[in-house]
Amino acid sequence: MFKLLSYLRAHWIYVLLAPLLMLLEVCMDLLQPFLMASIVDKGVMQGDLAHIRDTGLIMLGAALIGLIGGFGCTVFSSIAAQRFGADLRHDVFRKVQTFSFRNLDDLGTGSLITRLTGDITQLQTMVQMLLRIFVRSPLLAIGSIVMAVMISTKLALILAIAVPLLFIVMFLLIRATLPLFTKVQRRMDKLNTVLQENFAGIRVSKAFVRRDYENKRFNRANKDYTEAGMKAQRLVAVNMPILTMILNVSIVAVLLLGGKDAIGGSFEVGQLVAFINYVTQVLFAVSSVAMMLVRFSSAKVSADRIQEVMATESDIRSAEHPGEARIWRGEVVFDRVTFAYGQEPGQEVLRDVSFAIRPGQKTAVIGATGSGKSSLVSLIPRLYDATEGRVLVDGTDVREYELGSLRQRIGIVLQESLLFSGTIRDNIRFGKPNASEEEVIAAAQAAQAHDFIAAMKDGYDTLLGQRGINLSGGQKQRLSIARALIQQPGILILDDSTSAIDMGTESRLQAALAELMRGRTTIMIAQRISSVIDADNILVMDEGRLIAEGTHEQLLAGCELYRDIYRSQHGKEEHVYG
Repeated sequence: MFKLLSYLRAHWIYVLLAPLLMLLEVCMDLLQPFLMASIVDKGVMQGDLAHIRDTGLIMLGAALIGLIGGFGCTVFSSIAAQRFGADLRHDVFRKVQTFSFRNLDDLGTGSLITRLTGDITQLQTMVQMLLRIFVRSPLLAIGSIVMAVMISTKLALILAIAVPLLFIVMFLLIRATLPLFTKVQRRMDKLNTVLQENFAGIRVSKAFVRRDYENKRFNRANKDYTEAGMKAQRLVAVNMPILTMILNVSIVAVLLLGGKDAIGGSFEVGQLVAFINYVTQVLFAVSSVAMMLVRFSSAKVSADRIQEVMATESDIRSAEHPGEARIWRGEVVFDRVTFAYGQEPGQEVLRDVSFAIRPGQKTAVIGATGSGKSSLVSLIPRLYDATEGRVLVDGTDVREYELGSLRQRIGIVLQESLLFSGTIRDNIRFGKPNASEEEVIAAAQAAQAHDFIAAMKDGYDTLLGQRGINLSGGQKQRLSIARALIQQPGILILDDSTSAIDMGTESRLQAALAELMRGRTTIMIAQRISSVIDADNILVMDEGRLIAEGTHEQLLAGCELYRDIYRSQHGKEEHVYG
């Protein structure tokens, strides 16, 4: 956790001013019982109204100075905490952007959202409390003990018993709550994952009338989180009654011993009142520290989770001395490639795959669902790395390229047509932020998207809802293709990106792509054989293996699986296979 506190260094002036102003408030608070004792002993007991008035004015002035100190501390500690949170959130987000797909799979999207929001907010609150309560309480406790000892060494022995007792209670409480707060955060991760999946797929849920099932799933996650939270809070709730009991017992002991001395005349009443005030301040200050340490145990869990993210290194990184990814030819070679998402043996989704795609060639990949088509193309831009074997682009292993440069020269349209909130123009320019208006329109025309964009009221300035919700599936696919085409990639990968497009539009799209990608390599995953019938080479995948390759005519003559797919689709092109 202390590593994360290094983020406060950049805001050192606020971190310095907050405790100094709190010190001012504490000094004024420590002065109040001393002045009150003077009013009782020299004013009330002796009937000196002038002393009462003058000392009362001093108390009022001290209270105002303390108010200024406390207000200033609150302001500066808030600024420091907010900026700490903003800087940490910024760095964690940047770190997540470096993660590979495998890293994201391991950590989980719901968990990452919790860490970037709830965990960092928890740490932010902790920082503010550190600069206020964690400064105020120890200073107030130490100052009050010193003042109490100055008044009566004998009565101060009560504090010598009460304070260690409080620390024992704190230690036991923190030791018991730390694993519980860890469990609470894990349950929160699970709850956020359920929420994210439900909101993302709410239309599917409604279409299949699964509202009751989703309610039960959410209620189960919500109940688990609530039970874990209640268990932790029950232990925390024990803290205050125990601390209050120790405080009250201490005050009773002071009154018994001090009251006897006051009656005997060896101890002034005002000093007894002041001593009780200092005892109260000590015990409340220690109680505040106790509550802070309980909160600290919760914040430590959050800090550990943030540290886990910051310590995670992407398993896909640029080579130490990367080559420049020009990709001017677009040759792609798979050399005995095996790939698995997990680490367990027998979980391979690609097995010993070898083939070569010549520069400028249009290559299609076809096969049944789960045959490894999407996994195959994801290895080219290094969304994942091959478990065994090599993937070469223009004769160089993709692992030897600078990662960003490699991906900039490969245009990829994934299965899910994900668009961002913003204008249509912004979404197309996502592939090339500095693209001109002419380039945007040219890419949209090539992707057969310009006509439907122009028909909209605001054209390219039309605002899209979250995930492009105000567009049809085919429109989203065409915008995704335009986003890839605007890069003018050396290699274009289309992962089943025309499945929602009608055959007439797809035919025009294929013609435009053939012209635009002339001399460049195109790799297309498709469900319909009619979409790939004119490909220079067709790869047929089955259960993670490449079982055949060739032209449409060659495969009809020599591949039984390809013939089966062709027969099933002949005259029935809407049938889905892959």
